[in-house]
Amino acid sequence: MGTQRFVVIGGGLVGLGTAYRLQERYPDAVVTVLEKEDGVARHQSGNNSGVLHCGLYYKPGSLKARMAVEGIRQMTAFCQEHGIPHEICGKLVVAVRDEEVQRLRDLETRGRQNGLEGLRWMTPAEYREIEPNAGGVAALRVPQEGIVDYPKVAETLVRLITERGGKVLTGARAMPFRKNGAGWVVPSTKGDHEASLVINCAGLHSDRVAEFSGQKREVRIVPFRGEYYKIRAERQDLVRHLIYPVPDPAFPFLGVHYTRLIHGGVECGPNAVLAFSREGYKKTDVRIGDLWDALTYSGLWKFLGRYPGMCWQEMRRSFSKQLFCESLQKLVPSIRVEDLSAGGAGVRAQAMAPNGDFLQDFHFVKGARALHVVNAPSPGATSSLRIGEEIVGMVGGMLE
Repeated sequence: MGTQRFVVIGGGLVGLGTAYRLQERYPDAVVTVLEKEDGVARHQSGNNSGVLHCGLYYKPGSLKARMAVEGIRQMTAFCQEHGIPHEICGKLVVAVRDEEVQRLRDLETRGRQNGLEGLRWMTPAEYREIEPNAGGVAALRVPQEGIVDYPKVAETLVRLITERGGKVLTGARAMPFRKNGAGWVVPSTKGDHEASLVINCAGLHSDRVAEFSGQKREVRIVPFRGEYYKIRAERQDLVRHLIYPVPDPAFPFLGVHYTRLIHGGVECGPNAVLAFSREGYKKTDVRIGDLWDALTYSGLWKFLGRYPGMCWQEMRRSFSKQLFCESLQKLVPSIRVEDLSAGGAGVRAQAMAPNGDFLQDFHFVKGARALHVVNAPSPGATSSLRIGEEIVGMVGGMLE
């Protein structure tokens, strides 16, 4: 068979986790990661809340559920082994109204079906012993949830991949592939790279990179920006751990929540608004090609037609600190507008079907000697090492 050559496109956590697992499975292979930015983890992997998700929300039996439950164990062990800052601090999921209590009970059942341990139903008197400022009528304590320094995880993976003889090339933008016998040549801004098999982990650009191998782009990435506030230092005692709402199954977004950060501080958000650029971290960021790509996609218009009220509310909240604060007060009633300072933002690579549905689970597209990770939603960061194992398993069958 000769020496296997793998080219991984995308230097986020899923791409790096895949390269790391490929080296374990194929120690003699040549593994190259191509990242177009000047450093790794510059987009979704480095612009999130840093939460370790343990699998509470996901449909039992789904790939997401399995990846989360197994993935958080692998990520925690990896952090322990390599001295990466992390903490299993637990979170509260709070029912703010009586009509949410049954949905919270359903979440508890789902979590147990997914294998979560230590879930505890709590009354307001009980949960205010650990989160004195939380509102609501009931809560579910999820002890296995945590926080971590994901950029440090990425940095460590780069070091380990390099020590094993692999390459992580930054400033290396991939371009449309050329056939090379049974494999490919992947041209990039840092030279041409031969590949027995290409693995596309390009996140926000994964659908476009799939076209590089001739794959039809049926599912499209539609970027949604999530904006955050931070709680001012003198008021950070309002939140001790992680406080989340009960998700509304009628809507595709989770809703704003509170996250304690691994290096200090408390973040609250995000909202969810259409980004006018796939890397549009500010309201003023516009890339005409990206915007045209979204606005000419029938799936987006079907989505907007299905959820007009929610989309309008998210947009209003984006421009109103007062409305944002009112949403936050449902979970922590004592928070005030003056407690909030500007935070960061992230852009979510949301894979959308032509009928306007969000793809809820991981979505892989297999081509000729090419595997495309078109959707890697949360818990993608948490589960990146476990997803890498899953991908390596698929790769074995594609090389035969």
